Amino acid sequence: MSISGPIKKFVAELKRRKVIRVAIVYAAIGWVLVQIAEATFEPLQLPEWTMTLLIVLVAFGFPIAIGMAWALEVTPRGIRRETAEEDEQSSATTSPDQARVETSGPSIAVLPFADMSPDKDQDYFCEGIAEEILNALVRIEGLRVASRTSAFQFKEKASDIQTVARELNVNTVLEGSVRKSGSQLRITAQLINSADGFHLWSEQFDGSVEDVFAIQDEIASKIADALRVRFDPRAKGVLQNRVTTAIQAYDYYLRGRQLGNQFGKRSQENAIRMYDKAIEIDPEYAPAYSGLADSHATLYMFFDTSQSHCERAQWASTRASELAPNSAEAHVSRGLAELQVEGFELAEKAFERAIEIDPHMFEAYYYYGRASAAQGKFEKAAELFEKAAELRPEDYQTVLIMVQIYWSLGRENKSLEAARRGVERARRALALNPADARALYLGATGLETLDQREEATEWAERALAIDPDEPTVLYNIACLYSTMRRPDDAMDLLERAVLPGMANRSWVKHDSSLDPLRDQPRFKAFLKTLI
Repeated sequence: MSISGPIKKFVAELKRRKVIRVAIVYAAIGWVLVQIAEATFEPLQLPEWTMTLLIVLVAFGFPIAIGMAWALEVTPRGIRRETAEEDEQSSATTSPDQARVETSGPSIAVLPFADMSPDKDQDYFCEGIAEEILNALVRIEGLRVASRTSAFQFKEKASDIQTVARELNVNTVLEGSVRKSGSQLRITAQLINSADGFHLWSEQFDGSVEDVFAIQDEIASKIADALRVRFDPRAKGVLQNRVTTAIQAYDYYLRGRQLGNQFGKRSQENAIRMYDKAIEIDPEYAPAYSGLADSHATLYMFFDTSQSHCERAQWASTRASELAPNSAEAHVSRGLAELQVEGFELAEKAFERAIEIDPHMFEAYYYYGRASAAQGKFEKAAELFEKAAELRPEDYQTVLIMVQIYWSLGRENKSLEAARRGVERARRALALNPADARALYLGATGLETLDQREEATEWAERALAIDPDEPTVLYNIACLYSTMRRPDDAMDLLERAVLPGMANRSWVKHDSSLDPLRDQPRFKAFLKTLI
């Protein structure tokens, strides 16, 4: 029986705990001390036994240093004791295959549908149909659905189904195509088993554009039948909230949503124009009001502090919840709008109502968690982020945000466990999209928590190279530098960030990663700019 495996594992553990490094450094320092003693003890006329004593002390201290290196770990946040539980967690998270145990059970990824229209100008429509089906599938009891962000990264990649399924950790994949010509519509969908590449179900749907809602609903139902799962009865009526009799309003809505998903300032401004057009055509189309509110809130949070964005976000979200009181999406938009003006009580009520309507909605838990963290309610925030992470097992941001949440609660082991989970998820996301700046800067905080400072710095620098002027990149890396005890670098980035949005200002007040800066004059001056 070969023992190379256990030996390699033991050597790797010695390296992780820095035992080998400590041994080398200690031996070097001991040798230098003996050399100095040989050169100085005799001229100083010290007794001969002092040399012997020095050698004995150096030799006696060696096993003590090695033992302390094994038992204790020095981190940027102080000295902590290694535990067997942490060792097990560390080895359990080193393998992506082991980490993916959490995602067992029926699962599916919905890829963007291909545009088969004559003019190839229906990309937004194809994306929209796939996303609507994805949103419907999320409401199926016991079915894990890969997020839009993860699945849609394969849009421009020539990847086979097995590769897609392996990267997204799913056992089925839905792909399809859309052909739209005038008012006529043809949608083809096929559900593929990733294990053998065979179709579990496929069908072609022909009709007019006005039939699109019924077709989406039917596809979702057929998938549920094929996978032998069922819709959560609490989510009945979710699809009906999206229906409009004015198909042109739906068309503008899909254009707006595609732009809104791109996050940037110009994209959000163009999304608002599309939502406004949809509302102009159908003044009672609730999803368009929700999208409008979200884009205004996003602009206020990250790009533009104009009060008009807050006002329009509140107006549009209120209108959405009035028109569709049973729409979880509308209530999340309402909560997000209130969060911008620190209307925390109203925001919490809106998020709770959204969760009551749709217990599977990731965004409700995520934004509710951010609202709780912004108020310093870290216990509640941790609970909400954990639920969000459970609903979307490939999402790295919720888990990596929990690193700081648990640290603020004094739960060091939970913080380290969240860091390991989050970094693993971030690595998988970066394998799909190496230019994901958010995965890089959030992942860097996880690496720093795990005392992998060299790689943390590398990830932070990569994020800055991708988005050198984006406020959230600057802010999060400033937090990283703060915990690394690099105050000047942290303040340089904070002052460049020019954080808009009252919600972000509230976050700064309670962010414990900035605690090392709070007594600094530059930081105090920075806080005054946020008032």
